[in-house]
Amino acid sequence: MIGNQKVAVIMPAYNAERTLQRTFDELPHDILDDVILTDDASFDRTKAIARQLGITTIEHEKNLGYGANQKTCYSAALARGADIVVMVHPDYQYSPKLVMPMAAMIASGHFDAVLGSRILGRGAVREGAMPVYKYLANRALTLIENIMLGVKLSEFHTGLRAWSRKLLETLPLMACSDDFVFDNQMLAQAIYFGFRVGEISCPARYMPEASSINFRRSVVYGCGVLKTSLQFRLQRAGIGQAKMFQQGQDDRLPSGREAPAALLRARPGAR
Repeated sequence: MIGNQKVAVIMPAYNAERTLQRTFDELPHDILDDVILTDDASFDRTKAIARQLGITTIEHEKNLGYGANQKTCYSAALARGADIVVMVHPDYQYSPKLVMPMAAMIASGHFDAVLGSRILGRGAVREGAMPVYKYLANRALTLIENIMLGVKLSEFHTGLRAWSRKLLETLPLMACSDDFVFDNQMLAQAIYFGFRVGEISCPARYMPEASSINFRRSVVYGCGVLKTSLQFRLQRAGIGQAKMFQQGQDDRLPSGREAPAALLRARPGAR
């Protein structure tokens, strides 16, 4: 807890048995009220290890996608009373030690969202070993998005993120994709609806056991990012009709006590 606000870490997981323990051990448990992992039909021991560690574990019986995994995680965190929710990938690519400062930035009241940026500070390619093509794509897409969305962020594509409860309850997240572009759509929504976004420098690791999408999926993701930026711009101009930029009660995450169960029932193959 920070400033009387409950802090939860969520972990969208898929085949993370080799890195989950290390990630969990480096979390700042003294300020955490909850750790929630949603397993997206892993075929390794991710679920078993999570339960051994005492992590609240939710299962998808079939793979529903990275975005769908996050929706389950966020809904569960809200239902369990979280005021601040930090997403930490269990693949140990991002530093779990940054949960405390990121949560503190939300608790300060100055920010509604905080991103752990791999671009700020030390060189992502040189010291973090980010593949060069990923770095160049990151910089190009971020430049386009900053222009299209009218902001100035160092990157849009980090997987280390913190959110306020108000933001999670407000955004029409159910209108977002169930795939990897969910991350980008969620951030675009936060900007569109006027939430305050901050950044913190974050070292990252690129290693064989860290999850990463392949080149083809990266191209699909990049196209999705460009589409989201165009939809944002058209919506701002009053000529777009993208559902994810429209406030609809049906498109908000369920957040009541029975919310996770209700959300999973609405998605065949999840439990």
